[in-house]
Amino acid sequence: MKILLVEDEEGLVITLTDRLASEGFDVVAARDGKEGFAAAQGGSFDLIILDVMLPKKNGYDICRDLRQKEIRVPILMLTAKGETIDKVLGLKLGADDYLTKPFEMIELLARVEALLRRVPAHHASGNGNAVDGFRFGMVTVDFKRAEVARNELPIDLSAMEFKLLQFLIENRGHVHSRDHLLDAVWGYDAMPSTRTVDVHIAWLRQKLEENPRHPVFIQTVHGLGYKFAG
Repeated sequence: MKILLVEDEEGLVITLTDRLASEGFDVVAARDGKEGFAAAQGGSFDLIILDVMLPKKNGYDICRDLRQKEIRVPILMLTAKGETIDKVLGLKLGADDYLTKPFEMIELLARVEALLRRVPAHHASGNGNAVDGFRFGMVTVDFKRAEVARNELPIDLSAMEFKLLQFLIENRGHVHSRDHLLDAVWGYDAMPSTRTVDVHIAWLRQKLEENPRHPVFIQTVHGLGYKFAG
């Protein structure tokens, strides 16, 4: 597995590179935003670890621009800012997860492994039937190509948004708690805040529902969690 690390703090670059390499990852380091953005476009990476505060081009802009170019490599953002609004901004721009500095190495490794744990393009659905695609309302989902369209226009989903949508569709009709979704989709044992789930659900609704304030398909079951109805 090949990881692009975009970080300007030299000590952290060395620490992360050494530890990730010891875990068997091939790490390429970029020390400013301009270099990192170029590397992300030109290389073939399985994951990008992206600092927010970078010289020449900040992490938010890199994340946004990569998603606009339809580069869907999972992005784990590192930020010294612990405010919810900063985390939400990163997720809104297409990041798949975030980690606030300072962090424990064991948590970073858990998040890296979870983001790299891919759901196959098609596999058995919750009712035992193979699913290659799905349609609901004006939305079509192609699981093989990891593509989503609404009214025949492509919709840009982050890797984790797509993974969450696929899980909900393949287990439609079932109610899932936030903790269960964290474990099943992100692969954590409730390590991040369950707010992570709420934010991703909100963005899926914004992108896919006709009226996000009154969702028809991605429904909230109050006191229990979420379910896909369709």
